Amino acid sequence: MEELVIDGGHPLRGTMTPSGNKNAALPALAACLLTDEPVVLRNMPDIQDVSTMAQLLTDIGVGVERIDPNTWRLHAHQVRRPEFDRERFRRIRGSILLAGPMLARVGRIELPPPGGDVIGRRRVDTHFLAFQELGVEVEANDVFALHVQRLRGADILLDEASVTGTENAIMAAVLAEGTTLIRNAAAEPHVQDLCHMLNRLGAQIEGIGSNLLVIHGVDRLHGGEFCIGPDYMEVGSYLALAAMTRGEITVKDAAPQHLRMVRYVFERLGVRLEVAGDDVHLPADQELVVVPDLGGAIPKVADAPWPAFPADLMSVSIVLATQLDGMVLFHEKMFESRLYFVDKLIFMGARIVLCDPHRCVVHGPSPLYGDVLVSPDIRAGMALLGAALCAQGQSVIRNVDQIDRGYAQVDDKLRALGARIERVPQCPA
Repeated sequence: MEELVIDGGHPLRGTMTPSGNKNAALPALAACLLTDEPVVLRNMPDIQDVSTMAQLLTDIGVGVERIDPNTWRLHAHQVRRPEFDRERFRRIRGSILLAGPMLARVGRIELPPPGGDVIGRRRVDTHFLAFQELGVEVEANDVFALHVQRLRGADILLDEASVTGTENAIMAAVLAEGTTLIRNAAAEPHVQDLCHMLNRLGAQIEGIGSNLLVIHGVDRLHGGEFCIGPDYMEVGSYLALAAMTRGEITVKDAAPQHLRMVRYVFERLGVRLEVAGDDVHLPADQELVVVPDLGGAIPKVADAPWPAFPADLMSVSIVLATQLDGMVLFHEKMFESRLYFVDKLIFMGARIVLCDPHRCVVHGPSPLYGDVLVSPDIRAGMALLGAALCAQGQSVIRNVDQIDRGYAQVDDKLRALGARIERVPQCPA
């Protein structure tokens, strides 16, 4: 076990390049099951979740070769019926993405319940309702047993715009007989990446980027190469960390077309960003004053499916707000346990009222003080790391493998930006 030791109070300055999108990498790995020819994936993030997904694929007979830290070659020439290691399967939420490709490839799969962050109940019903529309029989006991003789196209209305539910339905439909319509589809950049990848392998998907996807089933997919896009969650996180430490950074190759809502919300929080081509720059010496709503009302930041403000940036935005002049209401609509990490911020000196499991009010600016912290999930872990960076004194963050699941070389990248941070073996309690 390792922990991060941070000496706070040092602004982040410099230039960084984000890793590939974690939430695009996992479905891309799963999609390699849809062809018996080799697939090369580039710009893959060097994180634990990717390694776990690759191991799950190895367990079912996929040839997996890591060419370099960010390039993988996968060859699902022969796929055997899986008997997944439950503990490994539960390490990541993305493990459920194996269902759609396996149904398309072999017509059967048994899935243990998926794992992932502990941020409240995360439904899987949307996946199975979509599969049933495609002709899949579903049995839910201690495992989910799915089987189908032949996937057939259907007109599907998803009961919620689930990202992984949409991705699973897409991967099952590309090899289904006939045409499939997916209505109320999620349209996040990582869903778009998956669609573009599949089209490059021979799929026929229309409406990419919208909430109505039209998929014309094909008999087979071929091999090929695909480059994962930049992780806009990582971009937003580092921009927030630099702002809260009163620093100045440039994020190269940031795909600013995916950051319009993030930029809009950050501007309401008093954080000015500049776009130059594919790069995003956070200038120094900003006032960091919250912009009130019309009539001087307290502004509200709420998350929602794409293209609204992403849920995965709520935690770090709450920490950012502790360093701003003004008051903000945050409304986390999607996960009922995500805001519980704010108790740790309160112990550090933040002025926050947790109204209920979904809402909190932050009144800044508040001086924060170093503490010993435990990372409860990927995004809260990054948020607490930001709190430690702008706190007075030294902080220790434990359970850092949660952060490592979603952010590649986080301590190396922060040191390159001037942070005083070290990764050390965890001291006994």
